[in-house]
Amino acid sequence: MTRTRGRAAALGVLVAVPAQLAALVAVGLLVTHPPGHWWDPGENGLVGWLAAHRTPALTTASAWLSALAFTPAVVAVTAAAAALLLIRHRWRAAVLLAGGVALQAALFVTAAHLVDRPRPDVVRLDGALPTSSFPSGHVGAAAALYGGLGLLALHALRGRWRVPLCALAWTVPVLVAASRLYRGMHHPTDVAAGLLNGAAALWVVAHALPARAPRTPVVPAAPLPAALVHNPVTVDDALLARLTAVLAAHGHGPVRHLPGDAEDCGRAAAARALADGARLVAACGGDGTVTACAETLAGTGATLLVVPCGTGNLLARNLGLPADPETALAAALNGRTRRIDLMRVEGDGLPARAAATMAGMGLDAAVMADTGRALKRRLGWPAYLIAGARHLTDRRFPLTVTVDGAPPVHRQVRTAVVGNVGTLQGGVRLLPDAAPDDGLLDLVLVQPHGPRGWWRALLSLLTGTRRPGPDAPLEHFRGRRIELAAERAHPRECDGDPVDEGRTLTLTARPAALLVRVPGTPRDDDRPEPVGAVEAVGADREAA
Repeated sequence: MTRTRGRAAALGVLVAVPAQLAALVAVGLLVTHPPGHWWDPGENGLVGWLAAHRTPALTTASAWLSALAFTPAVVAVTAAAAALLLIRHRWRAAVLLAGGVALQAALFVTAAHLVDRPRPDVVRLDGALPTSSFPSGHVGAAAALYGGLGLLALHALRGRWRVPLCALAWTVPVLVAASRLYRGMHHPTDVAAGLLNGAAALWVVAHALPARAPRTPVVPAAPLPAALVHNPVTVDDALLARLTAVLAAHGHGPVRHLPGDAEDCGRAAAARALADGARLVAACGGDGTVTACAETLAGTGATLLVVPCGTGNLLARNLGLPADPETALAAALNGRTRRIDLMRVEGDGLPARAAATMAGMGLDAAVMADTGRALKRRLGWPAYLIAGARHLTDRRFPLTVTVDGAPPVHRQVRTAVVGNVGTLQGGVRLLPDAAPDDGLLDLVLVQPHGPRGWWRALLSLLTGTRRPGPDAPLEHFRGRRIELAAERAHPRECDGDPVDEGRTLTLTARPAALLVRVPGTPRDDDRPEPVGAVEAVGADREAA
């Protein structure tokens, strides 16, 4: 299978590189030599306006920005970054970075020679360069280099700085593009083509890299019967077959396929798996399917395998599992067993149920309810951003918070989120202190006032700075039992699924309630536990 994928990747590169070059040249010729003179390719308007409004400060800033993408700087940064990655045995990342920069440069030089577009007819600040105006080599190099560094920051780093660092790196090519326009070196279509050339080069190199060699399976001494509980909407037969093959390669079988019902998200299917003797249950779906299986398996001694196949996949992210379903399943099977907590969620008109990640009341629940399933399937978790933009102007509402029976706290909030885990998509730490095995729940009250308050909330979220009190945009609490009470009914959600509106929401920690497999080095005690052992551990921790 690895050889087949390698051949497919090589064939894809042989097709993609000429296609990218042909598209680049075709666009350049259409812009500079429109057939039949159907349109005017002149683009001197913006460049001329910028040239007429130059200032010493902007000229200096544009010189520094352009210097970031000059050939010596690009070569030096690329070589240093690649060398550091190779020292850390990250050869794939080094090849991605160096290969993307080299490929865009080769395509840029070829396309510039074939298109041969004159530079804008303004006073240029960088003098005569040996290449033509289309596409912009500076912008292409910046897109490949700094865009690649942003991707590496997003996928390789941990902690709250990964997203700001990625955003900063991705901003550099845009600023370089603006500087090239300001300095009169390119037309707008030149810098746009440069951005696309650099991004496409990264994409081609990323897909040309061979697949990672699978780790040698850790085969248990005695095969454990396993079951795949899956969401039939997001998991097709082909994926089921591949996941079954992963389980079989690790010595687990026989494997039953049990589709979950829309009404219970897979609770009945997980119960059937236990009744049939399964000791490993793979929950293949989003957080709804995972939570349904977790609730059923809690206290039974059976182990949950989280296979991310949904939109949010928050539990998988917080357990350190990869985003790809097959890779996540293999990583869990090669890893170790870990006890994690669950949450008991209840409220007015809401029967008691379990939650594994987060539950809340207010804006976040309204966003969940307002995001259509079709949009989530098409866009993934960014679909929530579209709904979120519509609810940013929702009014604050009075909320009473009681933590572990302490005197109640009264606040005006946009939303209240209680979590067993703390990290959202993109590595954003909404609840910085939350851990899935600490026996505690974490609460954040989101209470910004006006646009300035939202800006302060965003800064607090990205930097991790916190301060208590009703004036703080984000206020945090911790405890074993958290009670939320509003004056009137508001939207509520549980593990990303909307539930009935209500006035109250009560969440109680269930310490060490569930056995899950996570990436890591297997330990001697990684073996199935007898029925009731997990709940006994939880009871001991609650007593403590």
